[in-house]
Amino acid sequence: MRFHDRREAGQELAARLMERASGGDLPDPFLLALPRGGVPVAAQVARALGVPLDVLVVRKIGLPGRPETGIGAIVGDDPPLFDRRALDMLGLDEDRLLPDVARERTELHRRALLYRGDRPPPRVEGRTVILVDDGLATGATARAALRHLRRLRTARLVLAVPVSAPETAAEMESEADDVVCPHRPPDFRAVGHWYEDFEQVSDDEVIEVLREHDASPRTSPRKG
Repeated sequence: MRFHDRREAGQELAARLMERASGGDLPDPFLLALPRGGVPVAAQVARALGVPLDVLVVRKIGLPGRPETGIGAIVGDDPPLFDRRALDMLGLDEDRLLPDVARERTELHRRALLYRGDRPPPRVEGRTVILVDDGLATGATARAALRHLRRLRTARLVLAVPVSAPETAAEMESEADDVVCPHRPPDFRAVGHWYEDFEQVSDDEVIEVLREHDASPRTSPRKG
């Protein structure tokens, strides 16, 4: 099973979440997307559920010399969350990664300002928060985001992704109250392998999706 693009993946994810909403499992929901790839996926979910959509900017901390390999992540001004096992295996300490953390935090703030402007952070205390991304490989960014949201005293945390490495989805079940993931292929390889069109999402696309959602009429989620 491969998705044509993030839009189709979002539609399938929306169908799974609508089942939970109809059963009363998503009271007072609020949707947060991990940009950039999670935004077009989340837009389909927000439209189906008729709920607000916003973004939570998280930045991956990559392995020095191999930035595509995530060994940690940061959210807002929170301390970085590292994969301790990976650091120990690679013989790395956090001090060596301070320049990488500083660089990624600068980019995080740039994107947050670009996507959200001067709007205050969404109030999520006491609400059901659905966190959406386009897929999970190591889960570093999702884990950092979930722990950040947990500290904000959300009532319920739901992680929703179209596809994930099976072991990562299983690990996330200890971080979120519910993990909604339709596809957990044993031969996972990478997130992009499960999309026919996995072009990088641009900043402009993120801004446009958020603008369109803000302008669209919303309906209340269906009740069971």
